[in-house]
Amino acid sequence: MAKFKLNFIIILISLWSCFSSEKQVNEIQLTHNPYNHSLDNNDNFSPDNQWLVYDTRANNGGLRMGKTIERVHLVSGKIDTIYEAPNAGEFGPGLGAVSYHPTKNQVIFIHGLINPTEDEPYTFTRRFGAIVNVGSPNDMMVLDARDVTPPFTIGALRGGTHRHEFSGDGKWVGYTYNDAVMAIRFPEKNLRTIGVSKIGHPISTDNQSDRKHFSGISETIVAVAVTPNPEPGSDEISYAANDSWVGKSGYIDANGKNQRARAFLGEVRSKTNDIVKELFIVDIPEDLDLANESFDIAGSLSDLPLPPRSFIQRRLTWTAETKYPGCSGIVRSSHDGNRIAYLSRDKNGIQQVFFTSPLEGNPRQLTSFETSVQSGLRWHPDGKHVCFVWDNSIIIANVENELWKKLTQSVEQELSALVWSPDGTTIAYNKNVKDEKSGDTFAQIFIVSLKEITLP
Repeated sequence: MAKFKLNFIIILISLWSCFSSEKQVNEIQLTHNPYNHSLDNNDNFSPDNQWLVYDTRANNGGLRMGKTIERVHLVSGKIDTIYEAPNAGEFGPGLGAVSYHPTKNQVIFIHGLINPTEDEPYTFTRRFGAIVNVGSPNDMMVLDARDVTPPFTIGALRGGTHRHEFSGDGKWVGYTYNDAVMAIRFPEKNLRTIGVSKIGHPISTDNQSDRKHFSGISETIVAVAVTPNPEPGSDEISYAANDSWVGKSGYIDANGKNQRARAFLGEVRSKTNDIVKELFIVDIPEDLDLANESFDIAGSLSDLPLPPRSFIQRRLTWTAETKYPGCSGIVRSSHDGNRIAYLSRDKNGIQQVFFTSPLEGNPRQLTSFETSVQSGLRWHPDGKHVCFVWDNSIIIANVENELWKKLTQSVEQELSALVWSPDGTTIAYNKNVKDEKSGDTFAQIFIVSLKEITLP
């Protein structure tokens, strides 16, 4: 009987393996030039599904040496330069982490301070969000105003913004943030956190006598409070990142109303004072009445800017006291905002895909692989399917019936920065490819088509 059961299990595993691997698709390499074509796990597809935008960060120097923002056409392979950094050199200014606007022929990306110097090169605290309309590179717009001299300007920031992401309706931009004032005066308080900008509400700074100060086209504020020394066992955090918007324009709250929000990972302290990353969400009101805030949202010479009191921050996971604590990956929400997905370890210590409701905070495990999931995931527009990397291959899984299939064959190279086209027919990603002439390895862009594939 035991032998019969064993054979039956083996047959089932074989059948499942056949199902999950059938109809693997051929990948297409889009870029070939001997430099990096880096997607950044944001929204790299154009709204019409025809182009992919990327940065050209260097192997040595990273974003600091990124000189151009480019795009490649999915059918013809044609490459256009969207923007080129002025006076690019060994100290910057640096460009990178570019995303498309959801409805406009417009992109947003990191831009280091203009005319960097050896004493003040590109770094986390010296960068801003740059917006460019494709075809008009000379009309670059600054997203976030910068003011590093007191009295600080409400609606401006004092440092550097990173990984800019348009909201699904294009009305807001979210990003991570590092503070230049604290970096100089109190480095222990230079804690990465999250900021948001509401487009269409320009901010002017009083001091624009040099490159360190400039105006922006949006109200810009810190969205998440961080502290250097969180109370062990509390919901206080010392670091916030790995963030993304919840839904195209939010989620439906307990009162049946639409609530704009941003999900992220925050570092808490366990009861034993260990640092643990947990899933959080911050609710963001549509109306930013900054003038009536009762505390200093612009920051001071001794403290970071604080979020407005109308921003409500909540914790959604409590893994700190489990055997394998912590969450990882860039958290991602379904388009309707009903599910937030992330990576965490299961009872065996294997990294799996989990997701939870923005209301309940009751996680559900989606995958049960014997080896760890290797990348963060992206949602199909239908809200039922996700893609991610496991076993050096792209996996598509159904979050409702938990069925999955291998889309591509396993390869030796790491696959990264998966992104789904707006129409759900194409997945793009990076793979490192060795250049035959130079012997160097560069990130190239690959795509796979789902037009002939039946999703699980």
